[in-house]
Amino acid sequence: MSMAAYDEIADWYETEFLARPRAGTGDGHPLGLDVLLDDLLGEGSGTCLEIGCGTGVHADRLRALGWTPVGVDLSGGMLRHARDRLPVAQADAGRLPVRDGSLPAVVAVMVHTDMPRYPEVLREAARVLRPGGVFVHIGVHPCFCGGFADRGDLDAVVIRPGYLDGHWTKASWTDKGVRDKVGATHRPLPELLHAFLDAGLTLDQFAESGAPTPAVLAIKGAKSR
Repeated sequence: MSMAAYDEIADWYETEFLARPRAGTGDGHPLGLDVLLDDLLGEGSGTCLEIGCGTGVHADRLRALGWTPVGVDLSGGMLRHARDRLPVAQADAGRLPVRDGSLPAVVAVMVHTDMPRYPEVLREAARVLRPGGVFVHIGVHPCFCGGFADRGDLDAVVIRPGYLDGHWTKASWTDKGVRDKVGATHRPLPELLHAFLDAGLTLDQFAESGAPTPAVLAIKGAKSR
């Protein structure tokens, strides 16, 4: 995903897309993200780095849990809206401007499909975490969302060929969301989980949200003590 892709839609994303009522559709920010942050990240203290913070819409929830949110994103257009919500830096998630072993918590919320090199991002998250630190991934469900998934009828999601392909696409069941504008990188579930293990993260907890077919998969990992 290029930086310019989100720069071009940043104002629309902030003023129109985020203002819409949300359903468990897998396109954008489905309902249930706050619950997933509550359950997997939980209450804590100290700095929590949000990778791909976008316009900073999750900062308030992180503060409510006791954390001090700090965000990084590649898009200056998105960060223009985020700066009033949390301290931010413009940076590549694959090269975080953070020293080794310095953070108690890192989160990535609804961004992994925007990051073609997500395994590198996971390695960076593990690098900056202190021993025992936690990483929470919340993302569109790899099995039920993507260019292969037609969610036009939420009572009967149709899974077409393409799940195993693992490619970038702008294909989307709707032209009202984000994916038809900036595209998405898809990874099948085993490939995604192996990327966590390859980064040296221990998998601790999993959760899904969205009904009747899950739209979101959440994973909690920890850095070995």
